[in-house]
Amino acid sequence: MQRRAPRNRTLSCSSEEVGRLSHELMRLCRPVGESDIEGRLIVGNVFEVAQHLPSAFVDLLILDPPYNLSKNFNGEVFKAKSKDEYQLWFQQLTDVLVPMLKPQATVYVCSDWRTSTLVQPILESKFRVRNRITWEREKGRGAKTNWKNNSEDIWFCTKSDRYYFDVESVKIKRKVLAPYRADGKPKDWQEEEAGAHRLTHPSNIWTDITVPFWSMPENTDHPTQKPEKLLAKLILASSRKGDFVFDPFLGSGTTAVVAQKLSRRWCGIDVNAEYLCWATKRIAAAKENSAIQGYAEGVFWERNAVSGQPAKSKSSKDQAGLFS
Repeated sequence: MQRRAPRNRTLSCSSEEVGRLSHELMRLCRPVGESDIEGRLIVGNVFEVAQHLPSAFVDLLILDPPYNLSKNFNGEVFKAKSKDEYQLWFQQLTDVLVPMLKPQATVYVCSDWRTSTLVQPILESKFRVRNRITWEREKGRGAKTNWKNNSEDIWFCTKSDRYYFDVESVKIKRKVLAPYRADGKPKDWQEEEAGAHRLTHPSNIWTDITVPFWSMPENTDHPTQKPEKLLAKLILASSRKGDFVFDPFLGSGTTAVVAQKLSRRWCGIDVNAEYLCWATKRIAAAKENSAIQGYAEGVFWERNAVSGQPAKSKSSKDQAGLFS
């Protein structure tokens, strides 16, 4: 385990922990039932594992595959492909996943701007594509000869025209800059000790997400880790408590962690055992503490605010746990 600065809260595993936690991971060599995989982390390639998984068990599929970029995932290298090769790979991926979906299942597919153009036609052929969410990822290097790339896409798809969506659970609480009154009473906003706030319907442009960084306890060294707040929006909007959430590219475990915190059933696959050891530690912590940064009192808060209080008004000790 590498040495880190005193205030760095990045989660990792020692070699001893990896050896011990690896024994808790599941490896499939025969067909299993839904109850066998509930709450389990499965090591393996999704194409190989899929042949052993049950059919029609997934209520919500979170699909965050490698984008069409060359990237090293802790020794597992994904190499960029030609457009045709990537589309064929993604087509084959959806072919093995579709049978696992319930008739009223929802699917969210993550991508970057280049990969989006490749996966969209395949998604259109398999599902009802209902929207494309674009979320601001404020990290990233600047560019001298181009616009800085600081956003990613999430495709919102359903298997049929019958699906679950709870907009009330994903409203955002925003500060009202120009509160309007009718007959002396607040109109479409609430007057609170922290100021004037309004619950707003979420759009398909998300600017309230903070990518995990070194002082956040959810942070790991995974190169493409998604924020817990991001997954919480997807899971709350498109699943009920007790529904089954499945992520076949689980990485460091964010989908499983958030599903655990929100009382959903879950299962995840990843080819890298060390990533799943990190996920094991995160899930154990989630069972003790179900807090999600940026989500409090049943609503999502604007970036850098919790319960209406700007993060800078808190002590420096508390700030790392309050950024949204």
